[in-house]
Amino acid sequence: MNPKHTSTPPDADADPGSWGARWWTLLFVLSGNMVLDAVEVSVVLVALPSIGADLGLSLLSVQWLMSGFALGFAALLTLGPRVNARFGRRRAYLGAMLVFAAASVAGGFAESEGPLIATRVVKGFCAALTAPTGLAIISTTFQEGPGRRRAVSVYSLFGAVGFTVGVLLSAVALESSWRWTFLFPAPVALLLFFLAMRLIPRDPDPARVPSRGLAPLLRDGWLVRSGLGAATLNGTYAGMLLLVTFLLQERWGWSPWQCALALLPACVPLAVAVPFAGRLVGRFGTARLTAAGALAPVIGCGLCLWRIADGGYWTAVLPMLLLVEAGFVLSFAALNMQATSTVEAADRARAVPLYQTGVQLGGVLTLPLVALLMTVYDGYSAALSLLTAVGTVGFLIALTGLRRDAAVPTRPATPS
Repeated sequence: MNPKHTSTPPDADADPGSWGARWWTLLFVLSGNMVLDAVEVSVVLVALPSIGADLGLSLLSVQWLMSGFALGFAALLTLGPRVNARFGRRRAYLGAMLVFAAASVAGGFAESEGPLIATRVVKGFCAALTAPTGLAIISTTFQEGPGRRRAVSVYSLFGAVGFTVGVLLSAVALESSWRWTFLFPAPVALLLFFLAMRLIPRDPDPARVPSRGLAPLLRDGWLVRSGLGAATLNGTYAGMLLLVTFLLQERWGWSPWQCALALLPACVPLAVAVPFAGRLVGRFGTARLTAAGALAPVIGCGLCLWRIADGGYWTAVLPMLLLVEAGFVLSFAALNMQATSTVEAADRARAVPLYQTGVQLGGVLTLPLVALLMTVYDGYSAALSLLTAVGTVGFLIALTGLRRDAAVPTRPATPS
């Protein structure tokens, strides 16, 4: 029998230095798909004003190209483990990649608002399967120890880098047409699909999972607190990016390339900091980092709100970008670890999607509100006030964690 088709996936050696080409290629294929998922979050951002102008869409409508993806992601996350259990991780992963490629092509040729937004929701569905499933494949293919830690670090780093790549690729695509922001992921996804077909080990026979309610998980204070904190952080971040994109391009007349470069301070620091996140948590603990990370966006949005009337990019916008990104650098890994720190091992596979759903819902709820306030009111003060308020809620939630026990175990929020 061909070893690639065995029912039980072989384990990679625990020592990363002894991995062969097959294991590195598998890791890079899974990580490459993680880049695509991250790119999808940011690739339309810089293109939103151009898309709105070309199709005659209002800000309130065009923002759904961002929030629609987040909505699709959130909607399917909690069902992901059931889909994997029913069809197997390999088939679910490969199927999602094919649908992702098809939705990319459909989005590139869409001529109206409805189909374009629908493709974004569908791609969110696909990302909700591929992102956690890729991590789950790593967890069962690479042995516990240095090998798995290295693999998870590479996977996480690719995801963080993907957001920056998406911003820059959007500006490149706009040199020709905004449609390329939707089309270019299709051939990349197909290439990764064919490589994944050869490399991803087959699963044991799929089995149905018993129906278990979420009530016990919703009573876990650390899980709920982490989910709410991550939702406010992600909501503040997504809303800020939408606001800054339209401020720079529509109010100040900046080109897409200028806008993309101006947004880099809100992308690059997290990618640089990901390899050191574990050490940071080990030194300061999750509770203190979460509180510090929640405070930074409040200061950043409040400062921009104070300076926006007479300030420019350097004195109002850049400090906000840096401080909101600092919130991610300080607290996002801590929130991930804190989320499952008190969850039983048997429940962790359900707790992680529940937490990630909360993260995505932050953007789903905040983006339309920011767009509405930017549409109804002349100027950006009302939207900045909302972002400051959302950040303040996140900070107050983080403070409740400080008042309890800062010495929480720091298991990463990865599927078991």
